[in-house]
Amino acid sequence: MTSTPALFSENIPGCSDGVASAPIPPAIAARCADVTRRTAETNIRVALNLDGTGRASLSTGIGFFDHMLDQIARHGLIDLDIQVQGDLHIDGHHTVEDVGITLGQAVAQAVGDKKGLRRYGHAYVPLDEALSRVVVDFSGRPGLHMHVPFTAGMIGAFDTQLTFEFFQGFVNHAGVTLHIDNLKGVNAHHQAETVFKAFARAVRMALEVDPRMGNTIPSTKGSL
Repeated sequence: MTSTPALFSENIPGCSDGVASAPIPPAIAARCADVTRRTAETNIRVALNLDGTGRASLSTGIGFFDHMLDQIARHGLIDLDIQVQGDLHIDGHHTVEDVGITLGQAVAQAVGDKKGLRRYGHAYVPLDEALSRVVVDFSGRPGLHMHVPFTAGMIGAFDTQLTFEFFQGFVNHAGVTLHIDNLKGVNAHHQAETVFKAFARAVRMALEVDPRMGNTIPSTKGSL
């Protein structure tokens, strides 16, 4: 695995390292998390700041996967540090799925009780001939509905089937409903990139603090 120096060292990004975050209302606590997940197959640390500027330090051992995670950080304006040691001598399945799980856990921890959130987000993102749509609801009910007819099985060392495993792990542990549709696309790299960029933009929208919501949970049930 190629090692990349951790961007945020031992501190949670933008929370205790003095890095400026995007301005948020004083009533909203810093939305940060630092989660480590260890199994016999992977050792993963995810640190993030939902109100960041899009900085990223990523080392999963799969170059194209790092590139996709960078899209989440940059277009979601999330400061993101993901460091992974995985059993890549087998294949990328455990690494990609477990990153999705750990990222979901970190997002759930950072989001907290969801007071004041917009809750829903959506985005269409094009890249040349490819176009993808992603819609997300921070509902507390995990659900993934994904239609992405990849035109190739591999993009570099990344197995395109693992895109589903990544998002399945994420939704199960973030507690979100997620719809992903690749509407057009011929080049598999473009298909994947539009999916991850649209995901980032949709999440960014959903996690924005709505000043009109105040301290209210965005549900008539009173909890999410």
